[in-house]
Amino acid sequence: MSNNNKADFAVLNEASQIIKQKKTSYVKILVATFVLSCIIILPQPRYYTCEVKLAPEWGADMPAGGIGSLAASFGFDLNSMQSSDAIYPMLYPELFDSPEFLVPLFDVQVCTMDGSINTSYHEYLKRYQKSNPLTYPLRKTLSFVRKMFEKEEPQGISNDGVVDPFFLNKKDFGIMKMISEKVSCLVDKKNNVVSIVVKDQDALICATMADSIREHLQDFIIAYRTRKARQDVAYYQALCDSAFTEYREATDLYSAYCDRHQNVILQAVISERDQLENDMSMKLTKYQTMSGQLENAKAKVQEQTPAFTVIKSPTVPIRPAGPKRMFFVATMLVLAVLGTTMWYLRRLIIAELL
Repeated sequence: MSNNNKADFAVLNEASQIIKQKKTSYVKILVATFVLSCIIILPQPRYYTCEVKLAPEWGADMPAGGIGSLAASFGFDLNSMQSSDAIYPMLYPELFDSPEFLVPLFDVQVCTMDGSINTSYHEYLKRYQKSNPLTYPLRKTLSFVRKMFEKEEPQGISNDGVVDPFFLNKKDFGIMKMISEKVSCLVDKKNNVVSIVVKDQDALICATMADSIREHLQDFIIAYRTRKARQDVAYYQALCDSAFTEYREATDLYSAYCDRHQNVILQAVISERDQLENDMSMKLTKYQTMSGQLENAKAKVQEQTPAFTVIKSPTVPIRPAGPKRMFFVATMLVLAVLGTTMWYLRRLIIAELL
């Protein structure tokens, strides 16, 4: 046992002697690593993050809090089992990959913190995104190579200039993927709290998009939840309008007949007048019934409209979230020290392994 200890001490002593002899090389390597790390990380554009939290109301009766939390800890969501909705909170993150959800965000108007850029989010991502200038030659080379092999593609835009989510061209598809990478959605399984996180290079645009996406998500879910009720409103509105038209026609016919046959006591005239009056009454009853159905359908829309409680409102971030420049430089220095040490001690390491 003592022989092993002496051998280990000898190895450590030899390693320390090697490191002491190479301390000048360590200084040079650390200085070079520091300079290169700064050159790499300093031109990297800063970005900000903004988070919004909201609690949605949805179809099913919520289970007891204790039971729901206990089930969630085992991976079961009692709310989703009880809900009749096809889109419940646990599926909200899937919406953020859907073109039908992302493409409408193209038209959101954004403005930078300094007011120099005021345009749509689509144009902002397309023309005003900053990039590391060190990667410019690589990006130009890759772009040139891609253009050599690209085939002519259809525009994928309708005549009125509106982007069609069903038929995107490559540029719009790239913008959509860029938005998908900048926006994330997380759902807490225990309480169904939805967190929306937006990352962007400008603080004001970051907060603006976080609020816009929150509102867009609410409108998207409300439109889904009330779709059937709104269809019923349109159906009963058409029936109500038709019934009112028929009632007005019956009223005009009855009034005109009465005006033409004043002071006439013939039974045939009286019978015809009574028949027109009954028909007018029937049309009035039909119109009143359809009006009641229309009001019930409108009330159903309000009943089916979910409420969203905003737990954390969007706020313009003060400090950038990244890149972590000091952390990057420190990590590179540590890796440089470890790599250099392993290189200088490689013979000792190999000898110990063998």
